[in-house]
Amino acid sequence: MSDVLLGIGMVLVIEGLVYALAPSLVERLLETLRAMPVETRRAVGLGAIFFGLIFLWAAQRVG
Repeated sequence: MSDVLLGIGMVLVIEGLVYALAPSLVERLLETLRAMPVETRRAVGLGAIFFGLIFLWAAQRVG
């Protein structure tokens, strides 16, 4: 359970840094996402899940 909390905490820190350090970049990213078709956004999300799982698997293998 502590690993889950650690992971959630890391995500929140990284998200917070993006919003704090580059708010205009976030706005442009949201505009770009709005212009994308739903299928493309879904594919990007699935790709992020896939690569995230690969990173988690690799971290488990190394540690």
